[in-house]
Formats: sequence, structure tokens, C-alpha cells
Amino acid sequence: MDANGLPGLFITFEGGDGSGKSTQSRRLADWLSGPEAPGRAGGEPLEVVRAREPGGTELGLEIRHLVQHRRGHVAPRAEALLYAADRAHHAATVVRPALARGAVVVQDRYLDSSVAYQGAGRELDADEVRRLSLWATEGLLPDLTILLDLDPEVSRERLGAGDRVYDRLEEEGDGFPERVRAKYLELAAAEPARFLVLDATRAPDDLAAVIRARVSELLPTLGA
Repeated sequence: MDANGLPGLFITFEGGDGSGKSTQSRRLADWLSGPEAPGRAGGEPLEVVRAREPGGTELGLEIRHLVQHRRGHVAPRAEALLYAADRAHHAATVVRPALARGAVVVQDRYLDSSVAYQGAGRELDADEVRRLSLWATEGLLPDLTILLDLDPEVSRERLGAGDRVYDRLEEEGDGFPERVRAKYLELAAAEPARFLVLDATRAPDDLAAVIRARVSELLPTLGA
């Protein structure tokens, strides 16, 4: 049973754009679903649910478009509330039901993204942003948060110019990515038991191996 009193396991991936969150979350989910995964106590197969924020539900997709791709100014508090609305709906309709079934939820971004991006990047009160997300999700916290740490300069090189969909957050200057990274590392230092911090410049296979080893330690708690 996880820290939320539910029989499943909630794993989130965090980090700046280009850090490899989507790649590593997919690799972990594929491994957990495959024959090489340790499985739960008793050897039963695992149910694995991949999720993401924002945009993990039909409502979330609309909110994602409003927040990330709408041109023009969005007030920081309005932005934080939109993300919280998406999180409330997603937690209630996707994450909690899966955890209640005893599934492993592997999710790309969660409340730590809001604390880092809105609390530090937007310079809102980080504690208020965190409390808003905890209220929205009825206190739902991950059992493990994997932070893929990447220097913003390396992130820019990885992302490149290219033909990319307009993302309003990527236009932020004045040290925005640096503040976000610093906040992520501060959050990880404050909760070392929940966070696994990894250098995102390491080889993808090495990262996947370290992540699997840490997750394997948690699997025996499923359903306990």
C-alpha cells in the first residue's frame, strides 16, 4: 500500500524540457509491463497506467492548449489555477482509480512542475502553489519522483529551433529556466526519500537501469 493509503504505486517524472522525461517514463512503463519486471508480491502481473500532465484527459487537453499554446498574456495566478483544475480532474478520474485497483501509475509531470514553473519561474509563492495542488488532488503525493536534472543550455541545444508547435512557456527569458531548475533541486533536497535525482546527460540505458533498480525496491509494497 502506498503513502496515500491506496494499494497501487504512483511514480512521477520531472525535469525541464528536453531532459528525457517522456523517453524514460515510456521505458519504465514498457519494462514494468514486460516479462522481465519483478512483478508484485505473489508473482501476479502488473497493471501499468501511463499518464501525463497537463493533457492527460479530454478536459486536460483543452486546458493544455489554453495554457501552453495560446498566444498572449495569461496572468500567473490564472495559469496556476488552470493547471490545478487539470490536476484535480486528472487525479480524480485517472490516477486515484488506477491506484485503487493496485496499478502502477507512471506519469510525466505532476504537482512539482507547478511548484517549479509557477512558484519559481513565475515568482508566485511556491508554498501557495503547492497547497493549491494538494487541495485539488486531496493530498495525493507520488511514492517516487524521478527528477532528470539538465542544464538549461543543454536543454536549448537538445530542443533546437526546428519546426515546433508554439509553446508560450518556452518564450520566457530573464533566467526562467534557471529558476525552474534551481527550484526542482530545492524540492528534491527537501524530500530526499521521495526524489531520485539523476543527471539527464547520462546515457539513456544507464538512466533506465538506475530507475529500474529504484522502482524494484518499491514493488514489494504493492497491495501490502
